[in-house]
Amino acid sequence: MNKPAYPHPIIAREGWPFVAGSLALAVLASFWTAWAAIPLWIIAIFVLQFFRDPPRLAPDSTTAVLSPADGRIVAVEHVRDPYADRDALKISVFMNVFNVHSNRAPVDGTVTHVQYFPGRFFNAALDKASLENERNAMVIHTPDGHVVTATQVAGLVAKRILCYVQPGDVLARGQRYGFIRFGSRVDVYLPPASRPRVALGDKVSATSTVLADLAPAAAAAAPVQQG
Repeated sequence: MNKPAYPHPIIAREGWPFVAGSLALAVLASFWTAWAAIPLWIIAIFVLQFFRDPPRLAPDSTTAVLSPADGRIVAVEHVRDPYADRDALKISVFMNVFNVHSNRAPVDGTVTHVQYFPGRFFNAALDKASLENERNAMVIHTPDGHVVTATQVAGLVAKRILCYVQPGDVLARGQRYGFIRFGSRVDVYLPPASRPRVALGDKVSATSTVLADLAPAAAAAAPVQQG
C-alpha cells in the first residue's frame, strides 16, 4: 500500500462553517437549558460525521481504478459515455447522508475536460439521475492512453456540487478534487475492456476500494476493430 494519497485535516474544509455554527448553537443552548440543547448537540454530531474526511491508502497497482467516493454500487453496465463520446463500462457509487462525501480521483492522469450541467434532483440511486440530475463531468487521460470520466451527480437533497479542477490539471490517484452536499452519486466511465471488480450492492470506500482494472497499455492503444 502507498502512503495516504494527500494530506488534509480530519474534517473537510467545506464543512468548517457548518461545524462551527452547529457547535456554537449547541454550546449557547447549553447555557440556557440542557434539555433544549440536546437536539442541537445531536445535529452538531450529525454535521461532524457528515463532513468527516479521513485519509485513505491507495493500492499500488497502476491499472487499478479506485473508487472516487464512499458508498454503495448501484450500476455496473456497458453504456455510451456522453461526455467523451465513446462506448464505456459505467460503475456508479451512491452516497447516502452517512457516507464521506469528499470525491477523489480514480486514476492518475491529466484533466482534459470539465463541464457542469444544470438539472433535476431525483433520488441519486435511480438510473435516470445520471443524465437528468444536476452534475459535473471530468474527463481524464491517463499516461497509458486510457480515457476515464468521473461525473459528480447531485441527489434528492444534494444542492451543491464542488469541483476544484480545470483542464490541464494533473491528478494523482486518490487526490481530492471535489465535494457534494448532501447525498449523491459519482458515475465512472471506463474503457469497455476494463474488468470490473465490484458488483451491485457492494459497499466501497474512496481510494482504498478498486472498482475495476484497466486493460494493458498496448490494448488501450490498439485500434478498435469494427465487425
